[in-house]
Amino acid sequence: MNARIDLNAAHSTGLQDASTPTVTVSAPHAAATGPGPTAVSAPPEGRRRGLRRIAAVTMVAGPGLVAANAGNDAAGIATYASAGSQFTYGTLFFMVLVTIALVMVQEMAVRLGAYTGKGLGALIREQFSLRLTALAVGCLLLANTGLVVSEFAGIGAAFDLLGIPKWAVVPPAAVLLWALVLFGSYRWAERIFLVMSLAFFAYPIAMILGHPRWGDVGENLVVPHLQPSGDFILLAVALIGTTVSPYMQFYAAAGVVDRGAKPEEYKLIRADAVLGAVFACLISLTIIVATASAIGGTGPLQSAAEAARALEPVAGQGAELLFAFGLLGASALAGAVVPLSASYAIGEAAGVERSVSRRFRDAPLFLGVFTAQIALGAVVALTPVDVIQLLIGTQVLQGLISPIVLVYLLVLTNRRSLLGAAANGRRYRIAATTVVAGVALMSTILLVQTVLGWCGLG
Repeated sequence: MNARIDLNAAHSTGLQDASTPTVTVSAPHAAATGPGPTAVSAPPEGRRRGLRRIAAVTMVAGPGLVAANAGNDAAGIATYASAGSQFTYGTLFFMVLVTIALVMVQEMAVRLGAYTGKGLGALIREQFSLRLTALAVGCLLLANTGLVVSEFAGIGAAFDLLGIPKWAVVPPAAVLLWALVLFGSYRWAERIFLVMSLAFFAYPIAMILGHPRWGDVGENLVVPHLQPSGDFILLAVALIGTTVSPYMQFYAAAGVVDRGAKPEEYKLIRADAVLGAVFACLISLTIIVATASAIGGTGPLQSAAEAARALEPVAGQGAELLFAFGLLGASALAGAVVPLSASYAIGEAAGVERSVSRRFRDAPLFLGVFTAQIALGAVVALTPVDVIQLLIGTQVLQGLISPIVLVYLLVLTNRRSLLGAAANGRRYRIAATTVVAGVALMSTILLVQTVLGWCGLG
C-alpha cells in the first residue's frame, strides 16, 4: 500500500484535470522530533521512499505498457523505418504530436476500464445501438485481420534475416503464442508480454551506433517540417495508424478489467498508460532516427532485410542481428495482443465470458476467435506476400479506421452518467476532441486522395 501512496503523490499533476478529482490517501507521518534525529534519519527514509517508488512503477507495469509497445509491431517498425528512409528526420515533429495523442487516448481507455469494470466493447454495446456496436467491432476485425497476418510475416522476416526460412519458424511461433494464452492466466501472460518488450531496446542501440546528426534531430523534434505532398500525407496517416491503433484501446481497457483493477488503483493504472505510451513513442523515434542516419532520403523500403542491411555501414555487422531481434520481439508481442484485442471486443459485444484466465470450455467464443485469428495469420504469412507493402498497407487501414474508434472512446469518456466525476473535464474534453478531429482530418485527406487517384484525377 505504501508503494501506491508514494506513486499517487508523484503523479498528482499532469492529467489530473483530465479525469477525476484527486483521491487523497494519507500516509502516516512521523511525529516531529528535534533537528538532530531528523537530520540523521531523513536520508535512509528518502532512499527507502525512492526504492518504494521504483517498486511501485515495476508493479504497475501492465496493460498500458503492453498495449502501447504492441503498437511498435512489425508493421510499425516497417512504417517508422520507411519514414526515416523517405524523409530522414522530417517526420520527428509529427511524431511528437502523435505521442501526445497516444498518451491521451490510452489514458482515456484505461480510465474507462478502471472506473466501470468493463471493456470498451461492452461499454459500446451498453451505451450505443446494436448497429453502432456492429460498426465498431466490424472496423476492429477488418483492421486486425491484415495486422495479424503482418505480425507472423514479421516473425518470418526476422528469422529470414538470420538465414532461417519462415516455414520453419512461423508454425512453431503460432503454436507457442496460442498456448501462452490458452493455458496461462492473465497475470502470467502479461509478464511474458512485458519480457518481450525488452526487445525494443535493440533500436536505441542501433540509433546510437548510427551516429546521427544530433543537431538536425533536435531541430526536427521542435520545428515543424510538414510537407503537403501525397507521399508525406500517406506516411503520416500510416504513422497515426501504427501508433494510435484501434486494437490498442480495446486491449488496454480490457486488460485493466482482466487483471481486476479497481477505481482506487486508477493513479497507478494511469501511470502505466502514460509511461507506456511515452516509452513506445521514444522507441519509434529511435527507429526513425536510426534509419534516417543510414539511408535517409533514399525512398521507401522494399523489405525488412533492406532496412537491416542499410544499418550495417554505420552500426557494424551486428546491425542485422539487432534489427532481427527487435523485429522478432515486436512481432511476437503484437502477434498475441492483436488477436486478443479482437477476442475481447467480440466477447464484450456478445456479453459472454472473456478472459485469458479462463479455459476453452468456459470461454469458447473468446478463445475460439483468438485461435482462428492465430491460425489465419500463420497460414497467410507462409504465402509469398510482400512483407513491407503488407505492413505499411495495414497501418494505412488502421489510420483510416482509428477516427471511428476514437469517436466512441471520446463520447464514452465525456459522459458523466457513465463516469461521474471521472469523466473528461472541460479542458481535457477540448484537447481530446482536437486530437480526434486531427486524426479524422488526416484520414479524410488520404481517403479523398485515394478516390481521386482511382478516378484518374489525383
